Amino acid sequence: MVPEAQAASPARRHYTHREILEVMSGLMLAMLTSMISTSVVGTALPTIVGELGGQDQYSWVASATMLTMTVSTPLWGKLSDLFGRKLLFQTALGLFVAASLVAGLSQDMGQLIAARAVQGLGVGGLSALSQVILGDIVSPRERGRYSGYMGAVFGISTVAGPLLGGFIVDAEWLGWRWCFYVVVPFAAAAFIVIQKVLKLPRVKRDTSIDIWGATTITAAASALMLLLTLGGNDFAWNSVWTYALSAFGLLMLALAVLSERTARDPILPPRLFRNRTFVLTGLASLFVGMAMFGAMIYLPQYLQIVKGLSPTNSGLMTLPMVFALFVSGVISGKIVTTTGRWKVFPVVGMLLVALGLFLLSRLHVESSQWTIGLDVGVLGVGLGLSMQMLILAAQNGSELRDMAATTAGVSFFRSLGGAVGVAAFGAILNSRLKDEMAEMLKAAHIAVPGGSDVKLGSPAAIQHLPGPIRTIVLESFTRGLETVFLVGVPVALLGFLAAALLKELPLRGGSAPEPAPLTRDDLVLAGLLLELVAQRVERANGERSALLTAVARMAPPDERPERERARAVARTILRPTSRALIAQASPPRKDLVSGGTSP
Repeated sequence: MVPEAQAASPARRHYTHREILEVMSGLMLAMLTSMISTSVVGTALPTIVGELGGQDQYSWVASATMLTMTVSTPLWGKLSDLFGRKLLFQTALGLFVAASLVAGLSQDMGQLIAARAVQGLGVGGLSALSQVILGDIVSPRERGRYSGYMGAVFGISTVAGPLLGGFIVDAEWLGWRWCFYVVVPFAAAAFIVIQKVLKLPRVKRDTSIDIWGATTITAAASALMLLLTLGGNDFAWNSVWTYALSAFGLLMLALAVLSERTARDPILPPRLFRNRTFVLTGLASLFVGMAMFGAMIYLPQYLQIVKGLSPTNSGLMTLPMVFALFVSGVISGKIVTTTGRWKVFPVVGMLLVALGLFLLSRLHVESSQWTIGLDVGVLGVGLGLSMQMLILAAQNGSELRDMAATTAGVSFFRSLGGAVGVAAFGAILNSRLKDEMAEMLKAAHIAVPGGSDVKLGSPAAIQHLPGPIRTIVLESFTRGLETVFLVGVPVALLGFLAAALLKELPLRGGSAPEPAPLTRDDLVLAGLLLELVAQRVERANGERSALLTAVARMAPPDERPERERARAVARTILRPTSRALIAQASPPRKDLVSGGTSP
């Protein structure tokens, strides 16, 4: 059995800047492909559902991936402690590629949803392990230099998904199945790069898999997601299903807490929740995830339905956010590396996220593209300053043995926030949209089949509705999105509060501070110790001793006995050095004759 201290604090290998960039090329490529897969399907969903059928299962194509990604994130960090970072990262990549191929070959909605769920397992591993591996090879002080790139890739992939999906759908010679095929070659390239350049030292960790904890955490998160996804759609909020899922989720949460307190190697060690930095960064990441995914999922709907843009053009309209997120992430990372100060960035970033969501809530049917671009740019700057800095703060405030658990935990809360945000904001949008349409149709004395329960078709179908009905649909949708973005404002402000309460701990791994100068007492103490060693050597009899042997080795090897060589060292090295140190420590004495000073 390996002692805990040894297992927890292996000697850290120093990686050059070039080696780090090589490893990061594989990590960023994997993150890019995996995160694109979670958003690329958004603009293609109407076409997919039209071909495969199953309109009632529409939301599950997106939520299945989000659900499995969320609940699997903590597991990957613990498994990587047991089986190694590189093996688990490549396993996640392989799982992702296989699921992507199956999704592209799906013949019905059931197969597609199952494949998307497996995709989410792979995405959860790639997202968590990318941050864990970065934490293994880069010290916290230097991590700011690279974390901006990781955050930019995360944001770019989230936005590039709808853009790529729109292009594929608009290109009739490709077809929607290429939304899943297109990421396969990039994932394969990432696998090869990681195999070639990632050479982490093999650290033997005395750990085990917390099966019961994994089961209860997964069950609790699944119950919450099922409630938020199905509530208000497949069953009423005031129903037996609502109460049953709520009770089951609370029970699993209580059992998860009990399990983590008693497990030998818990997935989320209870000591993490005694760490103020982890708790606050987890909460802030939860709110960041809610705000970011809530905006990213529903903004393309505004652009396509309300503004009538094509899928490709709606993706292009999000480019200001991509650019702002990338620039702010890179610049803030370089500033952190130079100054070592990081707290100001998530604090200001969360305020900008709140401002960006407020500006988005003011959009209406006639809003110009310049206004939309400015609003999403403000949101992008806020996300760029916040996301990676929160992970950096959590890693810097954790013990080395908890690096994987801390990173996976913060990623889990961000993913959970995204899943909760998508489900909750979707419920808000659907409720407001239904109420507004019913009220406006009644005021206009327009009767439609189905009464107030109007089923909206694809964006193209909405644009071909009769004029009065189309105007009501667009205005109702605008008001619904206004509510969604306004609800996101206090969520972002809660994230700001959590970031503001963080304590700015000095970043580990910076330039070593200059050693404090030796005091006079230090010099005297060192001189007396050397004098004591010299006396012990001179008084030594013929018996062997460790002290005599150590001192004798300071002399060049010759034919003299060990005792004689040790005495020579005491006479010619130890005692003169002792006297020099004591003399250096002696304060200068005033010369009474000349008025000067003398030693």
